[in-house]
Amino acid sequence: MAINTNHPFEELDGRRCAVVERNVSPARVEFIRYILEGNGYTVVVAPSPPPKDAPAAAPAEGEGTLEPVPAPPATFTVGVTDVTFNTVNAIFGRLLRSPEGRVVTMAYWLQKEAVPNDGVPYFETMRQR
Repeated sequence: MAINTNHPFEELDGRRCAVVERNVSPARVEFIRYILEGNGYTVVVAPSPPPKDAPAAAPAEGEGTLEPVPAPPATFTVGVTDVTFNTVNAIFGRLLRSPEGRVVTMAYWLQKEAVPNDGVPYFETMRQR
């Protein structure tokens, strides 16, 4: 258990890992793996547990039988074996690089940009607006 919520870690597939993101789609897993493995981290992916507050099946009208509840989408927890890793520190500290060699920005990490714009630090873009 982490001291605070900003640096979570847990055991994934029997290995102690720093949690990078939880409940992510398979496409997001591949994007995160692409960046982190390119930076030399060992990535561990484990299926996320189902939500604890899953809705119960409701009985059909006029019948005493239960309707099937659709299964929740498959999500995963992504972690790295380096327990000192912190996503926010790595991004804003400009420690992560894309495989093309450019600095990974927050917009690129969140997949809002197709290519990282590492020419101007994030705080400089706020002054230009």
